[in-house]
Amino acid sequence: MSVFEEDIAAIREQLGRPPRGIVEVASRCPSGHPNVVKTEPRLPDGTPFPTLYYITCPRLAGAIGTLEASGLMAEMSERLTEDDELARAYATAHESYLAEREALGHVPEIEGISAGGMPTRVKCLHVLVGHSLAKGPGLNPLGDQALELLGEWWGSSSCAPR
Repeated sequence: MSVFEEDIAAIREQLGRPPRGIVEVASRCPSGHPNVVKTEPRLPDGTPFPTLYYITCPRLAGAIGTLEASGLMAEMSERLTEDDELARAYATAHESYLAEREALGHVPEIEGISAGGMPTRVKCLHVLVGHSLAKGPGLNPLGDQALELLGEWWGSSSCAPR
């Protein structure tokens, strides 16, 4: 995927500010609008930025926020302590995330730190859902679960399939 001028304009409108450090549009909603961007590990102003996949769609971000408020993150974190297979899969997602970000550039300040609480807890569903949307199902089990729980988050909005 790549970033076109119309993508930059759409993302600017979604965020209410100019986007920073975008490498590519990593996922699009059913109508084709950007909803997740892949970002540089160091923003243009020099700030380290550990979030490789960043949600830009306010509708999606709001739906994820509702899931976060439901207590799902605590439940997921607890499951990681009880389910060795889940913990291994989540650790694999963490390692993949780190390797992909490192391929964009080494940033010592965030070395070994992924995002969203990986690999031992869940502290941000936005990161996990963004990871799942960007990479597709099967890599991040908790991102996949949250995405499934979101269902058709776009509803009848302009993001609905055309």
